[in-house]
Amino acid sequence: MLSRIHSRNRAQLVIGLLTGIAFGFLLQKGGATRYHVIIGQLLLTDFTVVKIMLSAVITGMIGVHLLKSLGLAQLHPKPGSWGSSVIGGLAFGVGFGTLGYCPGTVAGAAGQGSLDALFGGVVGILLGAGLFAAIYPKIQRPILDKGDFGDLTLPRMLKVDPWKVVVPVAAVFILLLVILEKAGL
Repeated sequence: MLSRIHSRNRAQLVIGLLTGIAFGFLLQKGGATRYHVIIGQLLLTDFTVVKIMLSAVITGMIGVHLLKSLGLAQLHPKPGSWGSSVIGGLAFGVGFGTLGYCPGTVAGAAGQGSLDALFGGVVGILLGAGLFAAIYPKIQRPILDKGDFGDLTLPRMLKVDPWKVVVPVAAVFILLLVILEKAGL
């Protein structure tokens, strides 16, 4: 069944659209599309976003590796480099710090009618993506490809079965979630 969906581009687009709408809806219901919640996270006074993201990472990490273990999915990690990580982190950080939204929360906030997210965020993402596409050929080799580390993953780096990383990382993240809840953050 999954291979049949994989071969149908239109089905993939519909699934992606529906998944994106569900993701935005859940972000909105969780409060992560509210400007004051995002700023509270940046000021370390409101940990709603961290709790949402940790929950998503735990669920996704276990789900993806479970599907992989059952032979229902294959992982295709993208190669990376220190240069691309630094440039991507700076672009993300500047946008996040300036507007108070990340790409996911800006889409959810625009969907709930926040004009700052629509005009500052969505328009900013489109302009930034266009600018990046325009300068990409000039910065790829000298900057983005610097410090190439390939498609490295923690299990591959540690030379262990992925579950030996997934289980302890999930346990630590769950413990962190419990600590945040007990602290009232």
